[in-house]
Amino acid sequence: MKFGRYIWLWLVAWLVLITVLHGGLNLRWFAPAPAHGARLKYGVGFLPVTCHLTCPVTDFINKNLEGESFFQPMRFSGWAELKEMFIGRPQDMPASFILAPMAMALREQGVKIKIVHLGHRDGSAVMVHKDSGIFQVTDLRGKTVAVPGRYANQRLILYRELRKFGMTINDIKIVEMPPPDMPAALLSRSVDAISSGEPFMGQTELDGYGRVLFQAKDVWPGFISCVLAVHEDAIRNHRDEIQRLVNGIAASGKWIDQSMEHRMDAAEFVAKGYYNQNPRLLSFVLSKPPDRVTYSRLKPLRADFEEIEKLGIEAGILQGTAHFEDYVDDTFAPDPALVKPPAFEVKK
Repeated sequence: MKFGRYIWLWLVAWLVLITVLHGGLNLRWFAPAPAHGARLKYGVGFLPVTCHLTCPVTDFINKNLEGESFFQPMRFSGWAELKEMFIGRPQDMPASFILAPMAMALREQGVKIKIVHLGHRDGSAVMVHKDSGIFQVTDLRGKTVAVPGRYANQRLILYRELRKFGMTINDIKIVEMPPPDMPAALLSRSVDAISSGEPFMGQTELDGYGRVLFQAKDVWPGFISCVLAVHEDAIRNHRDEIQRLVNGIAASGKWIDQSMEHRMDAAEFVAKGYYNQNPRLLSFVLSKPPDRVTYSRLKPLRADFEEIEKLGIEAGILQGTAHFEDYVDDTFAPDPALVKPPAFEVKK
């Protein structure tokens, strides 16, 4: 009886500790109040994936060029926690990188959300075990494939590819799994294939047991998984700050794509300072091949979202009650051809 009580107390203590750490690190519970007249930084949510790379890169460049950043990057380990914070605490985190179909579904559900920019293009793959007999899409019939969640665009890319070969999503078994857990699942052969944003797909390849079935860039050129979304209240009340954020994200994307040296620099400082990952992994996915994921053409385009919307309706994850004008505000996104990268080099 006493042992059970001790276990229960230990679990409560652990929950309190995790809550306090999250509140201190991400929600700034213990941060000193800003001086009179000072502007409190707003949060921007992100996950440690390459689809969200421009968030930490923008923060890092601003800190080095201006002494401090104008926003607070807030790292989450999964979509559920990020979505809960974004919806429930817009005063603290009015902007976030989020899955494109999830943003569209939230708008259908009445959430005041607007997509203002893209996070990336491409940067996803379907991976199989190197010793498997899966060499083409039709070999996936009857196999178990892991995707990040119901609203992940990786689900739609599978739907899209299967359809090309006369198959449906019912010809495979879909399981939902956090991307960080996918490499181990593929290594143990508990699933037959995995698909998510990088760097987790690249991890299986780098460690020698994963094989690329197909890259998003090769079957769906310009593929979009994640977008930068903001609350309409922030657009209405803090338009200048949202514009500054979008300009920073756009410029950082151009900086990343400007040279391989910038990509390797970003892999180093983002992995160590923001993602808590080995820089070797980010270096690999940002260079093998160099166009595995790109960051230069990030203005939201109607055609891209109408294709996602159509596929989402066909696949049963979207209702079709919200359209481009409802969930996108493209007035913030500059013409990619006019965006200039910041004049910044990492000190060696």
